[in-house]
Amino acid sequence: MGQRETVTILPGTRAAELYGAPEATEDYYCNYGVNPDYQKRLVDGGLAVSGLGSAGEIRIVELADHPFFLATLFLPQARSSAARPHALLAGYASAVTGRYQ
Repeated sequence: MGQRETVTILPGTRAAELYGAPEATEDYYCNYGVNPDYQKRLVDGGLAVSGLGSAGEIRIVELADHPFFLATLFLPQARSSAARPHALLAGYASAVTGRYQ
């Protein structure tokens, strides 16, 4: 069984552009997370943190200079359907079709 959590979307990121909102409720089916001891290394290595959980933990990261590199610790597909695709999945599809047409 999963759980839901509010994710704060950080302004100026691709995630913020795709969501078009400062928060989103997302579904989780695991208890994994990013070890906070490595957050500085990840950011120094080029990953931008673009979404945070309720306790300030990383929930979304992205590479700003990449055509579409966005990773989550939740399952966007769990809240997606053909009639109403999740914002991140729709953004991925747009990036793919725009790049490979």
